[in-house]
Amino acid sequence: MTTDKTDIFSFSVQHTDGQARTGAIKTPRGEIRTPAFMPVGTAATVKAMHPEHVAATGADVILGNTYHLMLRPTAERIHRLGGLHEFMQWKGPILTDSGGFQVMSLASLRKMTEEGVTFRSHIDGSAHALSPERSIEIQCLLGADIQMQLDECPPYPITEDAAEASMELSLRWAKRSQAAFAEMARPGQALFGIVQGSTFEHLRRRSLEGLIDLDFPGFSIGGLAVGEGQEEMFRVLDFTTPHLPGDKPRYLMGVGKPSDLVGAVARGVDMFDCVLPTRSGRHGQAWTPDGPLNIKNARFAEDNTPLDPDSECPASSQYTKAYLNHLFKAGEYLGPMLLTWHNLHYYQQLMSGMREAIARGQFEKFQQDFMARQG
Repeated sequence: MTTDKTDIFSFSVQHTDGQARTGAIKTPRGEIRTPAFMPVGTAATVKAMHPEHVAATGADVILGNTYHLMLRPTAERIHRLGGLHEFMQWKGPILTDSGGFQVMSLASLRKMTEEGVTFRSHIDGSAHALSPERSIEIQCLLGADIQMQLDECPPYPITEDAAEASMELSLRWAKRSQAAFAEMARPGQALFGIVQGSTFEHLRRRSLEGLIDLDFPGFSIGGLAVGEGQEEMFRVLDFTTPHLPGDKPRYLMGVGKPSDLVGAVARGVDMFDCVLPTRSGRHGQAWTPDGPLNIKNARFAEDNTPLDPDSECPASSQYTKAYLNHLFKAGEYLGPMLLTWHNLHYYQQLMSGMREAIARGQFEKFQQDFMARQG
């Protein structure tokens, strides 16, 4: 039986500049331009945003959260209602995480075994079990285009012995996730392995070597942005990304600030996700080329200029800082909506600017100019 070419997941590198690179991930639901930033749609929504407005910012792909969706409304219900894309009216690709990180950080009374993790919901205290096989089943029920193996995300700091045990467990779970995916997935869907090992170089190397042997179509870098700081995160990337296959996408999970994205792209990373632009937008922080602004600050109360008069985003160019300041002071819903829209557009502008600079062979200048403006 032949497979239709539209059902094939693939990645191609288009330009390189140092370690930085541009490329394209092809999925049955559309192409993802890399470097790519994925807005986080935790509970089947990018908070405070219409799906069509998210797409209009330039986002090619969004992230859905396995843990939250398995608890409410449940993956089975979403499947009965046509899958996550139909449920939330998102036309492009969706990447889902495995649920493991949220179990570790949100759930109560959790217990880890070789089989998986049992826990009580942070919502109502109900008991649940998440194994590598169940995580894949949930992601397939959701209909995710790109899925993650179940892994254990270790805390920071962590001892070397504990990091080694956690990394080895994640490797064993990678094999089980891959076997379950082979049985349950549809053509065109892809499963990524997750490199663990905390900040220990030899553990990261062992992790990625084991995952490369399993021949995943893409690789995620987990266990960072958990409190180690930017300098340490970059150090880990320096000894990790050069050893990942050059012909497969590299996804740095849960990152981050604009300066994190620029520094990680310089180190060969292709994909990112983070709640920061949406969370910041709900709390009055606007991200700009000149750094973050607290729009609730009194100095903006009579500032009759928009956040970015030259932006194609209406939230950035059509509303004044004074108006945004008023909306937040008055507790109006429109304030978080507009600032989230602006932030997501800024993040996509940043990614587009990096793609263009890499294609022109001018990424180093882009990085220098970015850092100079950020101060």
